[in-house]
Amino acid sequence: MESDFMLFAAVGFAAQLVDGALGMAYGVVSTTTLLAMGVSPANASASVHAAKVFTGAASALSHALHKNINWRLLGLLASGGVLGGVAGTYLLTSIDGDRIKPYVVAWLGLMGLVILYRAWKGVRPKPFSWKSPLPLGVAGGFFDAVGGGGWGPVVTSTLLGSGADPRKAIGTTNAAEFFVAAAVSAAFLSALLSGHWETEGLRDHLSSVLGLIAGGVVAAPLAGWMTKILPIRALTWFVGVLVTGLAIWQAVVLFL
Repeated sequence: MESDFMLFAAVGFAAQLVDGALGMAYGVVSTTTLLAMGVSPANASASVHAAKVFTGAASALSHALHKNINWRLLGLLASGGVLGGVAGTYLLTSIDGDRIKPYVVAWLGLMGLVILYRAWKGVRPKPFSWKSPLPLGVAGGFFDAVGGGGWGPVVTSTLLGSGADPRKAIGTTNAAEFFVAAAVSAAFLSALLSGHWETEGLRDHLSSVLGLIAGGVVAAPLAGWMTKILPIRALTWFVGVLVTGLAIWQAVVLFL
């Protein structure tokens, strides 16, 4: 419907601006919004990753033109992310949506808390060294596929917490996300065509996906400019509160 398209165009635009400025939050914001509208975890993840193929390409091109990419780091992160993303997709499409939704909501809530922690402290403890980006990419890709968001909070936060150059960390993570989104989308399609994943209602979200794509593609070239004019810490607080609040709301709906 036109109303869904316009709503998700606005969501996609805002989420991509934030993602470009912080190196995270497009998938988390988009997925929590879809879950709040009653979409199953697998359908939400498939929809968001389909949109991220297009928004990720636009974002990667923008960062490449602005020379914000470390190409060696990109190759290692993308390789690990593809492996983790495909594995996460297989797990997500193997489990009933109602059974896994509480865990997905809990993961998104955790990501919201991670973002809030970054807003409070400005850094995040490093679970991996940025000098070993392949396992970091695997972890980020896996949780991104299962939760529909998590690539940025896991990868960007770890790189920044490990002392990487912020401009290179954000630009490289955003560029690598394109390859992860493409691999996850291909894995969802393969699972659907092979009969491994049987789903209903995916077509009903087409207008939402198109809205996410339209809003995100328009916003992607503006991300570099936004980093120069917006107070990043205040923006981080806003996203953390939004994501955590949506996750708490979903938990209340699920358990009460």
